Amino acid sequence: MERLLEGKVAIVTGGGRGIGADICRVLSENGCRVVVNYSRAEAEAMGVASETGGIAVRADVRAQGQVQEMVDRTLKEFGKIDGVVNNAIGGRQHGLLEEMFDQDYQDMFEFSTKAVLNTVRAVRPTMRENGGGRIVNVVTELWNLAPGGWSVYLSGKGAMVGISRSLANELGPEGITVNMVAPGWMVTETVDASSEVSRKFGESLPLRHHGSA
Repeated sequence: MERLLEGKVAIVTGGGRGIGADICRVLSENGCRVVVNYSRAEAEAMGVASETGGIAVRADVRAQGQVQEMVDRTLKEFGKIDGVVNNAIGGRQHGLLEEMFDQDYQDMFEFSTKAVLNTVRAVRPTMRENGGGRIVNVVTELWNLAPGGWSVYLSGKGAMVGISRSLANELGPEGITVNMVAPGWMVTETVDASSEVSRKFGESLPLRHHGSA
């Protein structure tokens, strides 16, 4: 099987579990050396790093200094950075307006905007020096569906959409592409695909089943 990313190096934020962990696995299967970023899920991140032959690096992506330290370590270990997948998220993501607090919106804003800006600022110099790179931001299909009860989540992801579009034009001339991936409710180790809610969601889709992370 052709390994599309042979010799490449990528950082995956929030790579210890959920969709992030499967992103790390797919990258590794295609020959990419992976940096599994985590903030709290140390055991899970270490497991993914061991499984993929990568390294696990702790960093709160909302903190510029910690992100820079992660980038510096990646360069020390692998000598370059070809890509970053901005996947990390935390805090409350769902609830009616009267149930949510200002801090909930602030959390979403920081994970979806500040974290993205932190990683892009940290990797841009080395990517520019090496002739380019890839930034992939994980957004959401809910941006188009806009259901009630998701205003806190969409306040952050909507901003990520805008940042991604603008940075794509700004960084493109440097050979750095910025793209978005908008997954739906994918099956991971955190999803009980046999539950009634999950089953009904799967049946609502054209293929009548969940997607796989």
